Amino acid sequence: MQDLSRFGWLSVGAAVVTIALKFWGYTLTGSVGLLSDATESIVNLVAAVVAIIVLKVIARPADRDHEFGHSKAEYFSAGLEGAMIFVAAVAIIYVSIERLVNPQPIEQIGLGLVVTVIASVINGAVALILLKAGRQHNSLALTADGKHLMTDVWTSAGVLVGVALVWATGLWWLDPIIALAVAVNILVAGYKLLRDSGNGLMDKAMEGDDRVAVDEILASHRDRSRGIDVHEIRTRESGHQKFIEFHVLVPGAWSVERGHDVLTAMEDELRERFPGVHISSHLEPIEDERAYGDVQL
Repeated sequence: MQDLSRFGWLSVGAAVVTIALKFWGYTLTGSVGLLSDATESIVNLVAAVVAIIVLKVIARPADRDHEFGHSKAEYFSAGLEGAMIFVAAVAIIYVSIERLVNPQPIEQIGLGLVVTVIASVINGAVALILLKAGRQHNSLALTADGKHLMTDVWTSAGVLVGVALVWATGLWWLDPIIALAVAVNILVAGYKLLRDSGNGLMDKAMEGDDRVAVDEILASHRDRSRGIDVHEIRTRESGHQKFIEFHVLVPGAWSVERGHDVLTAMEDELRERFPGVHISSHLEPIEDERAYGDVQL
């Protein structure tokens, strides 16, 4: 497994710079909208550090204690990031309600907005890099970090528009309303990360085009006129890794070699479609009733 931690360090660097810029923007303006944006960047920093640790862990080869590898560590990363997003949202809601009760004017809005725009451009560039790397390496940790950064970009865009409206209209109570909207957006992002993490830890099956491809490949090798069938097909995903299990039924009178050739042809086609896939297959005589003991699974 390739060490992807360099992308984590890129995310850390971006988070440190954007935190400094966004808190500077908050200090200049006193806007809780900008404060909420800066708070999310702190979550980005912690998440990036966690991602580095996780990417180091999943790069380790399988060992005696973890014979299937360490890929599930990615789900802990995504789950922790989702939990931290919820904490950040609660903090933003608290500050926003307090400012809504006691509204205050915003100062030096122009300079504060310029600083926030620069921070958003940095976040956007790094998010695109992480999302591309996540797709290329099928890494949930990189994809989660990239999605979070991209959420931060859209959050910043909304905050910028909202604070500009406050500046133009003089309606100071709009500032905490904007911050509350940011908090809701963050909560949605956190929920999605927690959902993806939970699905992975629960061995969620391959889905969409991938699962369709598995079924079609195996079905193409069925030939009941020759007594060849396939059943007990199961799939799961663990981080960047995919697992496929199935049983192949052939006439009991066949030689082991002949049955193995059929099974190997199926495995080769699956590996061509899913490079690096882990396959567990089993050869059974089609006439034996014991071969159908677990078909309900």
